[in-house]
Amino acid sequence: MTSSILRFTVFFAVVIGVLVGALRLTCLRWWKVPEDDPDLAASIAPSLQGGDWIILWRATEPSFGDLVLCPDPEDPAEVVIARIAGEPGDLLAIDSSGRLEINGSRITSDSNCNQPKLTVEHPRSGEEVELRCDIEQLGGRYHQRALVPSKAPLKPIASKREVEAGTVYLISDNRYLPFDSRDFGPLAKASCGETVIFRLVSRLGFSDVATRLSWIQ
Repeated sequence: MTSSILRFTVFFAVVIGVLVGALRLTCLRWWKVPEDDPDLAASIAPSLQGGDWIILWRATEPSFGDLVLCPDPEDPAEVVIARIAGEPGDLLAIDSSGRLEINGSRITSDSNCNQPKLTVEHPRSGEEVELRCDIEQLGGRYHQRALVPSKAPLKPIASKREVEAGTVYLISDNRYLPFDSRDFGPLAKASCGETVIFRLVSRLGFSDVATRLSWIQ
């Protein structure tokens, strides 16, 4: 009886290992968000944070509203994580408060996050900045965004442009401390082939119940 259980356990482990290996080769991979890139860490709040272990989906092409991982055009050894807010032919405008207008339609929010406030480390000064969080709908997905404080001494630059053929325009979920296409311009759509879909654990580990095993919209 014991040997039968052992054989079944070994067989089950082998099957799972082969399945996971096949998925990793074809559809997905798990990856740790860098903790040593302050610009990236600030820009991905509140959806993610540096040190999170996430799953990236690569079997299908990312689309409007997806949170994607792309190589940093200014340093291919680094990455950008931001949301596709504009596709070829779209006319996209972002004001200094971080609010979007796409093809003449204003993207609005009608609800706050479960945690309406969050604290982010400023990538330049290292000081903690308190931001307000609400829910934005983009491409049929509801995701969190951090808003620009109304009394912020400096605000992100406004931008308005038509998205060129073969490119996508990215915008950070943190609208106050972004690292997105306002910094480096639209990116080649083919370079953004992975979508962030799931967080396994946060940088605090599995004991962080609020964020572990969570879908990323």
